[in-house]
Amino acid sequence: MPYEFLDDGVTSDVTFHAWGGSLEELFAAAADATLNVMVRSVESVRPLETRSASVEADELDLLLKRFLDELIYRKDVEQLLLRATDVHVDAAEHRVQAVLVGERIEPERHELVADVKGVTLHDLRVERAETGWHAYVTLDV
Repeated sequence: MPYEFLDDGVTSDVTFHAWGGSLEELFAAAADATLNVMVRSVESVRPLETRSASVEADELDLLLKRFLDELIYRKDVEQLLLRATDVHVDAAEHRVQAVLVGERIEPERHELVADVKGVTLHDLRVERAETGWHAYVTLDV
């Protein structure tokens, strides 16, 4: 599990730290962390439906925000719980493309935890370190 939840002291928010050896691994880990706020177990989400996602932003941290907001949007509009696979990040162009796999929400099968409303800009950051990439993200629930 390349992410951990942090205590931010605010009950209406959930903050996590995600990491990966590459930007692709980081974005996939952040997507799983976001999904894990919605459902108790990301493994309970079966790959029954496929969608594609392509987002752009002016900065890398905003690119991650838009990417995660896309997953939240699909949950709200299509009632889909999705995991990011086959992620490609073009850092120079500030673009990410990914294949999203998952299934429709089934409350009797998925143990729903929280309704994520969006990604906040509060302390949002993506950083490169010796060990790879790290992100700090706060979700509004």
